[in-house]
Amino acid sequence: MGSSDERVVAVIMVGGPTKGTRFRPLSLNVPKPLFPLAGQPMVHHPITACKSIPNLAQIFLIGFYEEREFALYVSSISNELRIPVRYLREDKPHGSAGGLYSFRDYIMEENPSHIVLLNCDVCCSFPLAGMLGAHKTYGGMGTMLVIKVSAESASQFGELVADPETKELLHYTEKPETFVSDLINCGVYIFTPEIFTAIEDVLKQRKERANLRRVSSFEALHSATKSLPADFARLDQDILSPLAGKKQLYAYETLDFWEQIKTPGMSLKCSGLYLSQYQRTSPHLLTSSGDGTKTATITGDVYIHASAKVHPSAKIGPNVSISANARIGAGVRLISCIILDDVEIMENAVVMHSIVGWKSSIGKWSRVQGGGDYNAKLGITILGEAVDVEDEVVVVNSVVLPNKTLNVSVQEEIIL
Repeated sequence: MGSSDERVVAVIMVGGPTKGTRFRPLSLNVPKPLFPLAGQPMVHHPITACKSIPNLAQIFLIGFYEEREFALYVSSISNELRIPVRYLREDKPHGSAGGLYSFRDYIMEENPSHIVLLNCDVCCSFPLAGMLGAHKTYGGMGTMLVIKVSAESASQFGELVADPETKELLHYTEKPETFVSDLINCGVYIFTPEIFTAIEDVLKQRKERANLRRVSSFEALHSATKSLPADFARLDQDILSPLAGKKQLYAYETLDFWEQIKTPGMSLKCSGLYLSQYQRTSPHLLTSSGDGTKTATITGDVYIHASAKVHPSAKIGPNVSISANARIGAGVRLISCIILDDVEIMENAVVMHSIVGWKSSIGKWSRVQGGGDYNAKLGITILGEAVDVEDEVVVVNSVVLPNKTLNVSVQEEIIL
């Protein structure tokens, strides 16, 4: 098959402001998909992973955010990759499958042979080229990335059963009450354009059921709160589950890392995973200790923006990301943290297992730290935008909303 037949488009679902509430206070300042992990916007990681796809024609971002919020980023990443990247705004929630279907005319513009579908809040190595090759071998309508997890955590995700030989998806259920399998759906897919026919069939059935219900006004009143809109379709429950066992869907297992980025705590963990991945994919983005006395001591995987100023006596790492125009003073110690734009950390301060928000400052001999439990509500410390921690103040396992000044020490508190 020639390259003209092999055009591929990628679609990344980025959600919207009503979906990122668990990401507050960080999402108060910037759309969650643009929050930096390992020095790059969250959405940047799946977008750059798409570069490995042969014959990639276009990348679409679909979400509820205002277009102006993505305009600058979309323009710069299009120029960087030399691949058209376009943001498409949903007028209302259509569900994960309905949102894809509502923009089918845009997605099919280039007459692609395959559609790669990703979720922005997934953190993994995105083995898209290998997955596409496997998908072509399987010969089905869709292939999903899967991973093995512990039996205890599997029920938080979509569990599936796949044929160990053919890799055909035999059974799929979303967040089951009883244990089904330790294989879960990673939220990364490759489809042929037939996916749109499958979604259309679901929407038609839903419309027909809605029309039938209108026959009885009492029934319509009774079911109005239960029924979903006629143009609403969920990929998991409405498409994947019914098609399982019909030789349409297949599984591609990854043995690499995988996480969902639902909370600030998980964003700190995932920033570390992406920093580690840079060793293989983008070593030029990692900072290392230089020769002589002009460079800070660097331990492990660290990203430092070119405009940041770091004192030579500071000790940084592992898992540290320092953003633009940050100023790190003498004797500062940073471990497992994200330092955002325009932050100042003064002499001999310590920051561990924390995210320090834009334009915040941490005073001399102060300590900002979390316990490092990325899943716990107060497992890391988060300072919102423009938070001032004064000299010799200790902040432990706390969340501080923007524009606050802390002149006394706090532990396990949410400062509103």
